[in-house]
Amino acid sequence: MSESARHETISAILEERPFVSVKELQQILHVSAATVRRDIDKLDEGGHARKVHGGLAALDGGTRHKTIALPFIENIDIAVEAKTAIAREAGKLVRDGSLIIVHGGSTCFHFGRHIANRNIRVFTNSMPVAAYLGEHGTCQLTVGGGDLHREPGIFYDPARGGYEFYASQFFVGALGVSSAGLLESHPLLVRFINDMCDLSNEIIVLVDSRKFAERPPKVALPLSRVTRLITDDGLTDRDAAMLEEQDVSFTVANTGTGVA
Repeated sequence: MSESARHETISAILEERPFVSVKELQQILHVSAATVRRDIDKLDEGGHARKVHGGLAALDGGTRHKTIALPFIENIDIAVEAKTAIAREAGKLVRDGSLIIVHGGSTCFHFGRHIANRNIRVFTNSMPVAAYLGEHGTCQLTVGGGDLHREPGIFYDPARGGYEFYASQFFVGALGVSSAGLLESHPLLVRFINDMCDLSNEIIVLVDSRKFAERPPKVALPLSRVTRLITDDGLTDRDAAMLEEQDVSFTVANTGTGVA
C-alpha cells in the first residue's frame, strides 16, 4: 500500500472514531510500527490529525458523520422481521450447486442462517456467518483468511494478491444507501466489497429500509454495479423512486406489518 493510500485509510478511520492506536494501524495497514509512526508524524505535521500518546487523534473528535456502525451483537436484534423477510427473498435467488459469497453484517447473517442447509458452497469472511454455518449448517463452507477485525467482524488481509475462484453471486449489505451507491464508514469494508465484486457474476444487495436514511461517508459501490437490491416493505415512495431513477432492479420483501 502506498503512503498516500495509507494516509487516506487512516483519515477515513478518524472520520468515524476519535482515536486509533499504533498497534491497530499496524494490523489494518500491514506495515511496521516504524512506518505507522512516520505516517502519524506526517499527518500531524500536515494538520490532518493530532499526534497523541500511543497513536493518532481526530482534530474534531471524530464526530463529523452522524452514522455509526453498531456492534454486531447489538445490531443482530434490530429490525429482525425485516431482515428475516429479506433473507427469505434472497434465498429464492440462490441456485443449488452454486458458489456464493456472503458478506458480513446482521442482514447477511440472517441470510446465512436461511441458506445454511442448502446444497451450495458458501465463501465468507464474516466471523459470525462462518461460526453459525460451521456449527449449524450442512452447506460446504470456505472461510477467507487474514487478520480478524472484531468490528466489523471480518477476516481480511488487504495486502493479499487475490482469490482463485469465481462466484455466481455476492450477497452484500451496507451501512447506508443513496443515489451515489452503497455507503460504508469502515475503509476495510469498502476494500473488501470491491474485492468480492470483482469475483462475482451477480451482486445482490440486502438492506433493510432504514438504511436509505443513513449517510456514511464512503461510497463502497455505485448502484450501476448492483444486479438486484432486496429491502423490506418499509421502503418509502421517495426511495423507491430513487432506485427506479438509478435503474436498479429491486424486490420488496413482505414483513407482514409494512413497517421496518
